[in-house]
Amino acid sequence: MGRGRQKAKHTKVARELKYFSPDTNYSALERELSHPSDGEPDYSKWIDDDDESDSDDVIVVNPELLDSDEPQKKRA
Repeated sequence: MGRGRQKAKHTKVARELKYFSPDTNYSALERELSHPSDGEPDYSKWIDDDDESDSDDVIVVNPELLDSDEPQKKRA
């Protein structure tokens, strides 16, 4: 497909999305936003309990080892 036809297709899709107005159930939306659900999911299992991050690792490079492929890791 040529660039002109491709651009025309994208423009058509963008115009359809811009002017598309689905029927909205405002009363259901109001109920959902005004009353928090009792069955809210438990997100605590996704919280990382480990306060330490891997950013504590410091890479120490000895100038004599610069020809080596792997830098030496040392805990700070």
